[in-house]
Amino acid sequence: MSFIRTVLGDIAPCDLGVTYAHEHLVIDGGRPVEMHPDFLLADVGKAVEELRAAQERGLATVVDAMPCDAGRNVLKLAEISRHSGVQVVASTGLHLAKYYGDDHWSLSLDADGVAALFIADIVEGIDVFDYSGPPVQRTDHRAGVMKIAGSLDDLTVLEEKVFAAAARAHVATGCPILTHCQEGTAALEQIRALGRGGVEPHHIVLSHTDKIVDRGYHRAIFETGAYVEYDQSFRWGPDQENGTLLLLEWMFEDGFGGQVMLGLDAARQGYWSAYGGSPGMTYLLDGFSKAMADRGVGTAEQRAIFVDNPARAFAFGQPAS
Repeated sequence: MSFIRTVLGDIAPCDLGVTYAHEHLVIDGGRPVEMHPDFLLADVGKAVEELRAAQERGLATVVDAMPCDAGRNVLKLAEISRHSGVQVVASTGLHLAKYYGDDHWSLSLDADGVAALFIADIVEGIDVFDYSGPPVQRTDHRAGVMKIAGSLDDLTVLEEKVFAAAARAHVATGCPILTHCQEGTAALEQIRALGRGGVEPHHIVLSHTDKIVDRGYHRAIFETGAYVEYDQSFRWGPDQENGTLLLLEWMFEDGFGGQVMLGLDAARQGYWSAYGGSPGMTYLLDGFSKAMADRGVGTAEQRAIFVDNPARAFAFGQPAS
């Protein structure tokens, strides 16, 4: 029987509810914060405040896309979920190489070694130390998605290894895969790389692809059977057309509305109302939902985007025997 794995336990896909498919509730230090201090999202109370405002507008679940050893803190994610009432899906996986040191374990381990760490996060429990050093202490909170990242236009040699590791972990566990597409590029290359490892496209979610407003490119992605996550909706500015809205309009016209999801990827204090920033996590269920409706992406289409599609995309598949 299919299920979705949250930090507080497994649930049926029908219980997922309204879902933001790519967020960052906790970035508790690490290289990302060293590079960009505004990335620091370590305050549980602020996260609960931010989520409750969105929950009042219907939000039920958030997929947290922070992978291993880059500020992930599963104990804080679990506390946020308990206190806010919002379900949280936590990630294992690896981000771009720039977010790690030159002596990071991802460089020395082979694909099987990396896959073993991903599998342990999924099956046993996420390490309380976030794989940041030799001690490993498993928590009761397990990963429900693998977040991996590809570079601009193609995969590096290291990324090929990480994608191979994620594919092996998927085959072993059935865990879905969420990818980072740098500037929206290389989605098809990422699908092919995972496919070489035995991952069917309907277990893949490709993030940030709405940075490229090209109808043909998106059709080609959807024709593989993969899902996408659009998160640029608030980033277009007043002097250009909202490319996310345009892509949603096109994709529903083209019959691919069953494969698209939305998130904010709001990984900065400056994007959260709780820190005095904007647009705040209510944006997708407030202003942007109204904008979608004005473009013909109405109630039924929005239910697909926020409820039905995530329930399929983030459900575990059948592991290999």
